[in-house]
Amino acid sequence: MKKSFDINKIAVIGSNSFSGSHFISFLLEKTNADVIGISRSPEKSALFLPYKKQDTSKFSFFQMDLNNDIDKMMNLFDGEKPEVIVNFAAQSEVGPSWENPEHWFRTNCLGIVNLASKLKTKKYLEQYVHISSPEVYGTCKGIVKENAPYNPSTPYAASKAAGDMFLHVLSKNSLLPLIMTRSTNVYGPYQQLFKIIPRTIIYIKQGKKIPLHGGGKAVKSYIHIRDICDGTLKIIEKGKKGEIYHFSPKSGYTVRNIVERICEKMGKNFKDVVEIVGERLGQDAKYEIDSSKARKELGWMPKITIDQGLDDVIAWINDNWNEIKKQPLEYIHKE
Repeated sequence: MKKSFDINKIAVIGSNSFSGSHFISFLLEKTNADVIGISRSPEKSALFLPYKKQDTSKFSFFQMDLNNDIDKMMNLFDGEKPEVIVNFAAQSEVGPSWENPEHWFRTNCLGIVNLASKLKTKKYLEQYVHISSPEVYGTCKGIVKENAPYNPSTPYAASKAAGDMFLHVLSKNSLLPLIMTRSTNVYGPYQQLFKIIPRTIIYIKQGKKIPLHGGGKAVKSYIHIRDICDGTLKIIEKGKKGEIYHFSPKSGYTVRNIVERICEKMGKNFKDVVEIVGERLGQDAKYEIDSSKARKELGWMPKITIDQGLDDVIAWINDNWNEIKKQPLEYIHKE
């Protein structure tokens, strides 16, 4: 595929994350830019890092922690001078945020305050793209646009909202070239195995019962990671500083409906493979946000249907089953 892009260097913070690693893969495929990856943990195996199956001659990785290595990170940026920094780094799990909320606020609020305060003096930085979450809005009913008020329901969402508000202060006063994104429920191959879509597939293959919180009534707007990567690149190319852009499909599905579709694709009866368990604390009933702004201003729209996307994840798990079945299936918290 022909590559065209006029940015010389892009840094991706949170490069080991599901979304961050896919975005690096997308940049290496679609652009000629040099790409810098930064993550607090060492690089994972190719099982969870799609870019490892590509030519990585234009990619370099640095192990640095947003909370503990900020001066090292700034020295790296000052030496490399990336025109664009995209930040996927976050404590992102919702349920565990109730147990140690200070860990979530340390990264998602204080870590962001520290990072942004230092970036605002960097003349080489043309764009700081911050990956936020629609969970800052709480339950999304009706048409939720980018100017919707914050109404978080969990410590995770509150920590993201706090960090976002500080970034808006800097942007409003022309101190940071901020563009912010909020995407609904992102999924795809290489995702963490404890997430509902890969976990459902794995449990079916292992003959285990799938715990369905609240009977799976919550509505989610599932969107494939490749569509998110496409939108994020379009933001770099066409986005306006100071703006927020939503990425989402036009309608959502209940969690139950997604599990039912997976069961059908895998030849299983839904009632035979699930067990109903209590709803998660603070679970928002619905995530449906309006993405008409991104569609109009960026020329973006999702291309991968839910059925194509689910087939994509099933194929990834089947192709890598011998390795996947040895992996832990529960979330492991790192402070």
